[in-house]
Amino acid sequence: MRLSADLLAFQGRLGHQFRKPDLLLRAVTHASIGSATRPDNQRLEFLGDRVLGLVMAEALLAADAEASEGQLAPRFNALVRKETCADVAREVGLGEVLKLGRGEMLTGGRRKEALLGDAMEAVIAAVYQDAGFAAAQATVLRLWGKRIAAVETDARDPKSLLQEWAQARGMPPPVYEEACRSGADHALVFTIRVRLENGASAEATARPKRLAEQTAARMLLERMEAGNG
Repeated sequence: MRLSADLLAFQGRLGHQFRKPDLLLRAVTHASIGSATRPDNQRLEFLGDRVLGLVMAEALLAADAEASEGQLAPRFNALVRKETCADVAREVGLGEVLKLGRGEMLTGGRRKEALLGDAMEAVIAAVYQDAGFAAAQATVLRLWGKRIAAVETDARDPKSLLQEWAQARGMPPPVYEEACRSGADHALVFTIRVRLENGASAEATARPKRLAEQTAARMLLERMEAGNG
């Protein structure tokens, strides 16, 4: 088969020329438009998640020969989570070439965090099945490169860090409240307030909700550690 002009352009941005173009087409086909004669990307997504995980585990071990498992695990999680995959997908314009059903099109599917993250994993699997692990590894390292180099020495979730801080001082876990939400259904922006038992609180606004929670937790933790709670 021959790829359409938009997929040829995407292939160039991805940096991998497919010997089996049908794999790329399948990787960008969402379940909302899949059929018996048009396979969707769900099985590729399953495989791509595992390929990405192996590439990142090897990369992190190579980058820090002294790191313990406890240090490596949060860095790994930061690099393979859906939000990171979605960020990479946006950088290469994956949303522009997704094949979606009408319902997903009307609700902004090309910009949905989970949908983009899943499709990025499917594309990684397509590269793997097209040319093997070395090709998939090279593609992932090229696309994730700056993120691997910049991953925080302690990349633990700020929500977990704040909870540990509170528990170490005999407090119950922090409470998260949704103070406000705005925007269209497919692009909701959330304002989240996090509060400790001692009354200290912080607010953050972001999209998606998880990022707002993490940002609020980070702000409050920094405030408490600075003695400004």
